[in-house]
Amino acid sequence: MKKSIIYLFALLPLSMMAQVDRSKAPQPSPAPVIKIGKPATFTLANGLKVFVVENTKLPRISTTLSFDMDGIVEGNKSGLTAIGGALLRHGTTKMNKAQLDEEIDFLGASINASATSVSASSLKSNFAKAFGLMSDIILHPSFPGAELEKIRKLELSGLQAAKDDPASIAQNVVNRLTYGKDHPYGDITTEETLNNVKMEDIKKYFATYWKPNNAYLVFVGDISVAEAKALAQANLGTWKPGAVPKPTYKEPQPPAKTYIAVVDRPASVQSVINFVTPLQLKPGTPDVIPASVMNNILGAGSTSRLFMNLREKHGFTYGAYSSIKSDRLAGAFSADASVRNEKTDSAIAQFLSEFNRIRTESLTAVEVGNMKNYLSGSFARSLESPQTIANFALNIARYNLPANYYQDYLKNLSAVTPSTVQSVAQKYVLPNQMHIVIVGNAKEIAPGLEKYGQVRYFDVYGNEKSAPVVKQTDASVTPESILRKALTMSGGEAAIATLKDVQLTGAASIMGRDITISQKHVFPSAYSFEASMGGMALQKELLKGGKYTLVAQGQSQEPEASDKEEIDERAALVSETYMLSKPGYKYSLGGIEQVEGKDAYVLVVKSPAGRDYTNYYDVATGLKVMTSSVEDAGPMGKMTIKRIFSDYKPYSGVQIPTRVIVDLGPIKQDIKFTDIKVNTGLKADDLK
Repeated sequence: MKKSIIYLFALLPLSMMAQVDRSKAPQPSPAPVIKIGKPATFTLANGLKVFVVENTKLPRISTTLSFDMDGIVEGNKSGLTAIGGALLRHGTTKMNKAQLDEEIDFLGASINASATSVSASSLKSNFAKAFGLMSDIILHPSFPGAELEKIRKLELSGLQAAKDDPASIAQNVVNRLTYGKDHPYGDITTEETLNNVKMEDIKKYFATYWKPNNAYLVFVGDISVAEAKALAQANLGTWKPGAVPKPTYKEPQPPAKTYIAVVDRPASVQSVINFVTPLQLKPGTPDVIPASVMNNILGAGSTSRLFMNLREKHGFTYGAYSSIKSDRLAGAFSADASVRNEKTDSAIAQFLSEFNRIRTESLTAVEVGNMKNYLSGSFARSLESPQTIANFALNIARYNLPANYYQDYLKNLSAVTPSTVQSVAQKYVLPNQMHIVIVGNAKEIAPGLEKYGQVRYFDVYGNEKSAPVVKQTDASVTPESILRKALTMSGGEAAIATLKDVQLTGAASIMGRDITISQKHVFPSAYSFEASMGGMALQKELLKGGKYTLVAQGQSQEPEASDKEEIDERAALVSETYMLSKPGYKYSLGGIEQVEGKDAYVLVVKSPAGRDYTNYYDVATGLKVMTSSVEDAGPMGKMTIKRIFSDYKPYSGVQIPTRVIVDLGPIKQDIKFTDIKVNTGLKADDLK
């Protein structure tokens, strides 16, 4: 009997499983009831609101002071808050930057500051001292003038790099067109606005907005409420409150009709495409949760509709995404991708198709249910972090949310239905009222875009401008005439023939590091180029005795036919002498474009070795001012490499550029030759 009972119980699970219909998805369970811890709160007499989330798992404490503000219109002083925030960490009235850094390092702490927050973190044993340093930064910044200029220089350097970064350009134009110049989110920082920022502007900003009654202080970690209160009172209790301006701004509106905003960047081989519509979507309002479900289905990850369409199905891009943002001042729906120039038109069509599809085609319960499950899991995992509890409390206070907003999140998420998702899509995804901002080569991408809306042109700062005009060359101008003029203006064949050897020595600055450059020519056929740092060769090219050598970071590379041909052109010094003497080069004219603000003939070259590149020759002087080629940069995809030649000076009757900028997009190598020697008796055997 006992044995039979065991067999019976063993068969029970199988019989139960047999009753399950696996052709149907199980019905979702009711949303679980969760308990979210509430931080302790108190307010100092000066109005500073304090939150404490005690967690004793690790003997560490972190704290953040943040201000209840969404930004200010900086206008012709845009960059003020960025500079001012960085300046905070550069010293107090008690210690300079070096002393402050030393104190922080000694404690094993970290302290960071911006124009809207200051944070500190350390072991519990050192936290009182770390919090004291943080409070000193808050209450007694010294704002040293010399440090201000260092920060300004760094900001200007970053701005210079951003001017050539398509993504940064796109963001500038998106912000200006979406929000306008009279809105905090529409500010654009330029060299001029950065230079307009004065010390008194920075001091005035902090004196105006940094008030305890406008701030929240959050402690997270191994700290009790009593300890937090004692620290806050001792260090920040004397901080004086005051009236804080609460400016209001006109709410940005969607455009009446979708239009295309093109920023012409001739060097681009990809188009950066952004779709954006400003929205009235406030934090905590009923639409926020279903809008999040909708956006995650549409474009928030690698399984979203946009990603699967534009990358997996059509191969237009490495990734296509969308986002929807709730905000007190101005929410926004946006989407973006970087696509190959020739696929710009097609990519826009697919984006708009997906926007319309989520608005008009019924969503399935499975698709919506899967996304709700994903978001539920993400929410549950976020609760493992004590910082999440602090952030929830801060959001409730800052945005005046219901006290149970996060407590009810899963219940409200569970209530989202396919029809709810489609309803918010119809409300917030507006294909007919979008700014479509494209940064790319207008000549290649603009034709055909008018079917999506009016095509308008803007500069990198969002100022509208005329459509670029491709100037046509005169009928008398031919590729050979351009090359012959370049040769003549470089000194002519007779002067070039007098050159026996040339040595160029200079330096390059790249990402703040100095690199020594040495270039040597022994005519007719010996050449070397070396870039080194600290005595170590980073890159080397050598042509001697008909043998070609390439070395990069100590590793020798076998040169291909195209490498050899490129070295031959450089070895000639005036490359046109080589190009005109060798058969097999094919040329075509690409009109006239501007290089560094001057008109230049565009000469498209197909070399005998199969290299495709473009030379640009100044219309007025005839000298070569730039070369451009598209190279394969591996995981980074295709990259346009430009070499810009300037500061030509005569040596033995031959014009030699003394400055060469190698432009790799986000990185620039600025080479300046300061020592040029001609006909010194250098021999081919001297080249190593």
